[in-house]
Amino acid sequence: MSGDRPAMRVVSGKQAVSGDELIARARALAPKLKERAAEAASLRRCPDQTIADLGESGLTRVCQPLRFGGYELGWDVLCEVSQILAAACGAQGWVQRIFADHAHMLATFPAAAQEDVWGKDHGVFVSASFDPTGRARRVEGGFRFSGRHGFSSGIDHAGWMICGGFIEEDARREGPHFFLVPKSDATVIDDWHVMGLEGTGSKSFEVQDKFIPAHRFLDGRLARAGNGPGTEINTAPLYRLPKGGGLTSTGFAALAVGMAKGLLEDWLDYTGPRKSRGVAIGSQQSMQMLAAEAAAEIDAAEALYMSSIAAAMKKLARGEKIGAMELAAAKRNVAFTCQLVLQAGTKLFNAAGGRALFTESAMQRQYRNLLGAVSHHGVVWDQAATEYGKALLQQHGAPRSERADVD
Repeated sequence: MSGDRPAMRVVSGKQAVSGDELIARARALAPKLKERAAEAASLRRCPDQTIADLGESGLTRVCQPLRFGGYELGWDVLCEVSQILAAACGAQGWVQRIFADHAHMLATFPAAAQEDVWGKDHGVFVSASFDPTGRARRVEGGFRFSGRHGFSSGIDHAGWMICGGFIEEDARREGPHFFLVPKSDATVIDDWHVMGLEGTGSKSFEVQDKFIPAHRFLDGRLARAGNGPGTEINTAPLYRLPKGGGLTSTGFAALAVGMAKGLLEDWLDYTGPRKSRGVAIGSQQSMQMLAAEAAAEIDAAEALYMSSIAAAMKKLARGEKIGAMELAAAKRNVAFTCQLVLQAGTKLFNAAGGRALFTESAMQRQYRNLLGAVSHHGVVWDQAATEYGKALLQQHGAPRSERADVD
């Protein structure tokens, strides 16, 4: 679902492409990612050619500032691009989304940090680990930082990492905040041995007592409010999107929907001509109803999450702020989207029969990718539902003492 596309923009003499053009590039690249899906799983990272294709197509720069060779297009465009790629291969689509997401986040760091990463090469990728396991202490000119971090998707191809962590000072802990670290200051740990999303290469890394200049620090409170210092230079509405809440999590919903769409297409191609003991499976009413139900669930899921981010981007374009209730509703929609596509994907895989279990089957690979995607902490239904229900009841007069504390 494409909706309204941003018009072509000209900034500092550089012409950006439209959302439609990037979506067309994603569709052109998707068949290649599908061909490489088994290779990515075997390598436990994206193939080098995929990384080259992503860089050449500009699909990792959807949200990168124009002044650094990006396109400054909306998060809704990023979601559509990622959904298309994830339908071809969930793991490789995941890495595209991660790199584009982190380019967006880097654009909200101080200007000097952006220059450190992109000043000489606009094509440098940034990986991350947002779980705040790092510990920093203030020193002259910045921080000394240490931490062991996990789930850093695409780290094999990244030049820098964004690390979550706390500042510790006088027995106090402040944060969580974000720290930008060059890959040369970290040790990559080859521990990505998993049952789904193998091709994301989401390995761990460790930083041991490295100096981080003050300009490579992003206050977590500002990031979560969409007010990072980089927004003074990168003034497009996109950079005022609150980080870490339900709206940026629409990127994970996009991936999950894309994986479910790809699984549905594989299932249809497999089931249409399939016979079991001489009986045409596709002629059975139960299979026809299953196909309709799964397709409807996936389409409903897409409409649900996309409505949240499309409305938010329009609001930001008008110069308005995103309210707490809107963030809670977006988080609910993202989590429910993932529940819907998991339900659809599971019924499809269960109806595919024993041959879908073989390792050469694209269905089993994509289903495992889907299982991995919907297990992400940002899309947990119980938490999202409780937070939204709590806010909704508070609007209608529920006293604080009677509401569960889920913060």
